[in-house]
Amino acid sequence: MHFLTKRNIILLCLFILAAGINTSCTSATKGQDQEASGGNVDALFKKYNLDKINLPSGFAIAVYAEVPNARSMSLSPAGVVYVGNRSEDKVYAVVDNDKDGIADKVHVLAKDMDTPNGVAYKDGDLYIATINSIFKIKNVEADLTNPPALELITDKFPSDKHHGWKYIAFGPDGKLYVPVGDPSNISLPKNEIYSTITTLDVNSKEVGIYARGIRNTVGFAWHPTNQKMWFTDNGRDQLGDDIPGDELNYAPVAGMHFGHPFCLQGNTLDPKFGIGKDCKDYVAPAVVLDPHVAALGMLFYTGNMFDSTYKNMAFIAEHGSWNRSKAIGYRVMTVKTTPEGKASDYKPFADGWLQPDGKVLGRPVDVLQMPDGALLVSDDYRGVIYRISKL
Repeated sequence: MHFLTKRNIILLCLFILAAGINTSCTSATKGQDQEASGGNVDALFKKYNLDKINLPSGFAIAVYAEVPNARSMSLSPAGVVYVGNRSEDKVYAVVDNDKDGIADKVHVLAKDMDTPNGVAYKDGDLYIATINSIFKIKNVEADLTNPPALELITDKFPSDKHHGWKYIAFGPDGKLYVPVGDPSNISLPKNEIYSTITTLDVNSKEVGIYARGIRNTVGFAWHPTNQKMWFTDNGRDQLGDDIPGDELNYAPVAGMHFGHPFCLQGNTLDPKFGIGKDCKDYVAPAVVLDPHVAALGMLFYTGNMFDSTYKNMAFIAEHGSWNRSKAIGYRVMTVKTTPEGKASDYKPFADGWLQPDGKVLGRPVDVLQMPDGALLVSDDYRGVIYRISKL
C-alpha cells in the first residue's frame, strides 16, 4: 500500500501546478518565523514563477525557504543550511526540523557584517568570510536562536570591494580555501595574493597560495572519486559579447597557473597583458563555458535521488550576464567530468529564470546537495532558496 506522505502530497501538487491543471493544493507549507515568510505551496509556486522553470522530465522545483539575498550555502551533518549575503549584512541558518523538504525556521546568526558572502561548516563551528576577514561562530548549533559571539580568525586579506566577496570551503586537507579575486576588471597587481585561491590553516592562521591566474572564482569543489579540486572562473569584461568564455577548471595539485590576466579561456591572448606571452604556458580550462554567464557555485552530485546518469556530474549555478547586448545564463548547468580532469556535455539542467522577452525571474548563485539527494539552489535576486527533487 502506498501512503500519501506530506512530501509526496507537495510533489503531487507541484506536478499538477506545472501541468496547468486547475486545482488547489493548499496548507502544505508550515509556519515560519519572520525571516522565512511562510505561505502555502500554491502561493509560493506562483510568487516565484516556478511554472516558468524548465527541468528534465520527472523533476520538480519548489520553494525551500525565503532568505533575503541568499548567496553561498553550506550544510552541517545535522542538515542545517547556512546562507551568506553579498548585498546585505547577515548570515542565516535555515532549519527543516521534520526533514520534509520545507524549511521550518530561518535564524539570523550574525548581522552588520561587511559582505558575508562565504560560509563553511566544520567540526561544529561555522566560518564566515567577509571582504578581508574570516570569522568563526564556535559550536554554532548549540543554540541557533542565541548563537555565541563572532571570533576573528584573521583580517589580513585585501580590503578591495571589487571581486572582494568570497566563496569558502574546507578541502580534504582540512584547510579553508579562500579566493582573492582581481581587484578590477583585469590587472596585474604587485601583491601576489591577488587572482589566486589561497589556503588558510584556521588554527595556525598561516596563509598559502594554492593556485594562481584566476580572475574571480565564487565556487569550487573536490571530485568525489579522487578529491581533486575543480573551480569556476569568471572571464574579463569589455571585449564584446562573445569573448572570453567563463571557465570550469581542474586543479589537481598546488602551484598551477590558469592564465589570468595573460591568456583568456585557455586559447586567446589578452590584447594588453598577453603581449609577448604564450597560452601554452598556462593551464587551459577543462571546459570553456558560455561568455559572461557568471558561473558561480558548483558541486559534484553524489546522491541517490537523481538518476544514475547524474552521479559525479558537475552542477554549476550561472548567475547571468550583465554586460552582453543579449543576456545569457540565469540557469543551472551540468557538465560531465572524469577524475582525470576531462569535461564535456555542458548543457542546461534548470532554466527559465531568463525569459525569451528578457524578463529576469531569478538569478542562481549556489547549489547544495541535501542528505536526501535533493538539490538546493540559492537566488539572491529574489531572496529565495529553491529545492529541486525527483518525482
